[in-house]
Amino acid sequence: MGLRVLGVDPGLTRCGYGVIDSGRAPQLVQVGVVRTPADMEHGQRLVRILAGLRDVIEATRPEQMALERVFANNQRNTVMGVAQVSGLVIHEAASRGIPLQLFTPSEVKSAVTGYGGAEKAQVGEMVRRVLRLEAVPKPADAADALALAIAASWRVARNLPTAPARGLPPAATGSLTPAQRAWQAAEKASRKQF
Repeated sequence: MGLRVLGVDPGLTRCGYGVIDSGRAPQLVQVGVVRTPADMEHGQRLVRILAGLRDVIEATRPEQMALERVFANNQRNTVMGVAQVSGLVIHEAASRGIPLQLFTPSEVKSAVTGYGGAEKAQVGEMVRRVLRLEAVPKPADAADALALAIAASWRVARNLPTAPARGLPPAATGSLTPAQRAWQAAEKASRKQF
């Protein structure tokens, strides 16, 4: 058994989570979403999400966590909710001493599909293949969380740098797969934006 990794795709309505055991043949441990209704009081939505994530953490005992970075778009309310849920995840990882990796959407897509501009359906299909599942996990938030866990496990396995470190250790550059080389290029490009 390899490293146990929890990926979280933060969202206020649907917060996706996916837990895998990494290794030569990664295994699905648990996948799902924590849901909150839009008409629930905002603070109570955050309480429900935190309780759901804590249940997953306590049940699966991850050794590593991965989270999608908050990115700005035109929907300010959506970004604020995602940022608040992300804060909960960061807090839980830090308070439990679990290493946390942050990924941009293009980094995750590159890691899993080899292309930073991949569509959600392509990411879901690669998650299905990597984990040898019969179907793509639904909803997409769950598949995205598994993609985060896969990307994090590969980064650790290859001893690739985590943000904001720069450059690759010499030992990590010789045996990267095409998808991991694409991921490395996406990570470099994303650092140039900030």
